[in-house]
Amino acid sequence: MSLPPGFLDELRSRSSLSQVVGRKVIWDARKSNQGKGDMWAPCPFHQEKSASFHVDDRKGFYYCFGCHAKGDAISFVRETENVGFMEAVEILAREAGMPVPKQDPKAQEKADKRTQLAEVMELAVRWFRLQLRTGAAEEARNYLDRRGLNADALERWEIGFAPDQWQGLWDALKGKGIEDDLILDAGLAKPSTKGGKPYDTFRGRIMFPIRDARGRAIAFGGRAMDPNDNAKYLNSPETELFDKGRSLYNVREARTAAGKGMPLLVAEGYMDVIALHGAGFEAAVAPLGTAVTESQLQMLWRIAPEPIITLDGDTAGQRAAMRLVDLALPLLEAGQSLRFAVMPEGLDPDDLLKAQGAPALQKLIDQAMPMVQLLWQRETDGKVFDSPERKAALDKALREKIKLIKDPSIRSHYGQEIKDLRWQLFRPKNSAARPAGRGGKGRWQSNAPQPPVPSTKASALATAADDRTTEHLREAVILAAFLTCPQIIEDFESGLETMTCADRTHAHLRDLILRFGHQGDAVLREKISDALGYDALENLITQRHVAITPCIRNPGDAEMAAMTVAEELAKLSAMRGLDAEIAEAMEDLTGVADEGVTWRLSEAARAADQATRTGQEDKAEYEVGDNGARMSRDERSALDTLLGNIKYEKPKGRG
Repeated sequence: MSLPPGFLDELRSRSSLSQVVGRKVIWDARKSNQGKGDMWAPCPFHQEKSASFHVDDRKGFYYCFGCHAKGDAISFVRETENVGFMEAVEILAREAGMPVPKQDPKAQEKADKRTQLAEVMELAVRWFRLQLRTGAAEEARNYLDRRGLNADALERWEIGFAPDQWQGLWDALKGKGIEDDLILDAGLAKPSTKGGKPYDTFRGRIMFPIRDARGRAIAFGGRAMDPNDNAKYLNSPETELFDKGRSLYNVREARTAAGKGMPLLVAEGYMDVIALHGAGFEAAVAPLGTAVTESQLQMLWRIAPEPIITLDGDTAGQRAAMRLVDLALPLLEAGQSLRFAVMPEGLDPDDLLKAQGAPALQKLIDQAMPMVQLLWQRETDGKVFDSPERKAALDKALREKIKLIKDPSIRSHYGQEIKDLRWQLFRPKNSAARPAGRGGKGRWQSNAPQPPVPSTKASALATAADDRTTEHLREAVILAAFLTCPQIIEDFESGLETMTCADRTHAHLRDLILRFGHQGDAVLREKISDALGYDALENLITQRHVAITPCIRNPGDAEMAAMTVAEELAKLSAMRGLDAEIAEAMEDLTGVADEGVTWRLSEAARAADQATRTGQEDKAEYEVGDNGARMSRDERSALDTLLGNIKYEKPKGRG
C-alpha cells in the first residue's frame, strides 16, 4: 500500500521514540539524559546486562552497540510486536492521533512532484539572493545593515530580495525551462485574473527562506519595504511542501543546538530568531507569524521538554501567551511543559539584545516563569478581590482551567500551587507573629488572657470571665480540630481565612494550617514545630478545654471534627457580630434613635444567644431579656447601658 507523501515524516515527528521504546525496556538512569533525548537501556533484541542500546529521541533513531540493531519507531514496533510495516504504522498512528490515509495509487507520482517543487524552491532561493546585490536592492541592504545584519549573517540566513516587478522571478524560472504548474504550485506566482501572465507572489520584499527539519526550502517569508503595504510580513501560501501550522522557522538548526544543551527559545519572528542566534542563543525558532498551533507545540516538545517562550512586553505579546497557555494545558505531561520569559515593556528580544546585550536576555531566561505562574497572573493582575463573590469568581475561573489538564498528577500539582498562591494573596492582614525577646527558636509571645488552671471543675468555656477569654478558647478548639483532622481544612478554608485571631500565636497557627494543611498531618506538624517550637502543638492540645472536646479525644473522626469547627465558627461569628453591632450603633447615635438601632441590637443579641445555647459546654448563667433572647450578663449589661442612654423619639411618618 502506498502512503501519501509526507505522512511518514509527520508520523515520525509526532511519535516519541523514547516513549515507544520505553514500553519494552528499563532505562539506565545513570547513562540516560532525558532532557537531551539521550536514552540508554539493555537491548530488547538480545540478552545482555549492560546498557548498550541507545535511543536518540531528537533524531528518532535507535542503535545497539552489541547486536547492531538499528531503526526508527516504525521498525522498532515491527520487530518487537512481530507485525508488518502497515500494521506498525497503524499502531503508531493511533497513538499519535493521526488517521491513516486511504490507499493512494498516485503516491509515487506525488512524491516525485514534491521533489520537483523543492528543486524549484532552491532555484528561487538563489535568484532572490542574487537580487539583493543589485542596485534595486540598495534600500533593502541599508535596512538590513541598520538591523545589524552583516555579510556573514546575510550568507548564513540566505537572505534575498524580491524586486518590485510583476514577473521578475517568473521570467527567470521560465528561462530555465520550469513548467508553469511547478512555479504556481510552489507558491512562487499567482495566476492573473485578467487573462495575462501569472505574476510573482513576492514583490518589493526582503526574502527569508523557510526550511523544514530535513533542510529543504519549503516556503518564504517576505518583509515589505513599502511602509504603506497592507502586509508587513507575507508568507508563502499553503502548498504540497508547506503547511504553515506544522512548520517552524530555523527548526533544523535549533534541534541541533538544543541537542547540545542550549535552551530552546520561541520568538515571534524571523529577525528575533536571527538576533538570538547571533547573540549565542542558537536554539531559537519562530512560528511564522501566527499563534502557535498544537502541531507546532508538539514539534517544540520533540526538541526540548520545556521550551521557553520569549514574550514581547506589550499587550499583544501577553495575549499570545495566554492563548498558548490554554492550548498547552490539556497536552501537559510529566516533564513536558512551557516556561515564559517576559521582555521589558515595549521591547522584543532583538530590541533587548541591542539595548542591553546578551547578559540581560540570559537573566530573563534564567528567571523564566512556569506556566502555572502565568495562569495565575492572567486571572489576578489588575483585579481587586474585596468581596466573597469576586474571590469565588477567581476560584471558579482557576478550577475551570485546571480541569483542562488531563494528567491527574499534574492537575493535582497545579491545584496545590494555586492554593499556595491563593494563600499568599488572601492571607489575613494580622497574620504576623513576633518572636518574644531573646527566647530560643519557636518561642512566641502571646497577648491572650491565660486559660483557667486545670483544676477548674467546670468547662473553661462555661466559666470564662469575659468575652475576650471565651473567644480565645473557641479559637483554640477550632485550631486543635484542624490540627488533629487536617482533611476537613478544605471544607472550611474560607471561614478559617476570615477568622480574626487576637492572639499572635493563634494567628500564626491559622496561617500555617492554611498554607500547609493540605500537605498532610506530618508536614503540617513539622512546619508548626519549625515556626513555633516543638512544644507548640502539645501546649495547645493539652489545655483542658481543648483536651475534653470530643473530636480531640477521637482524632481522625472527620465528621465529628467538622461539626465542632462549624459550631465554634458560628459561635465566634455571632459573638463578634454582637460586638460589632453595638460599636456601630454607638457611632450612629447622636442623642436620637429610631427602631432601626434597637432592632439591630436585638437581632444581634438573639443570634449570639442562639449560637451559644447549642453547645453543652456553655451553660453559664443567663438572664432573659424583654424580647425573650438569652445573653450573658456582660452582654446584657453592655446592652442595658447603651439602651439606657438612648433618648427615643418616634420617627415621623410611622404609625
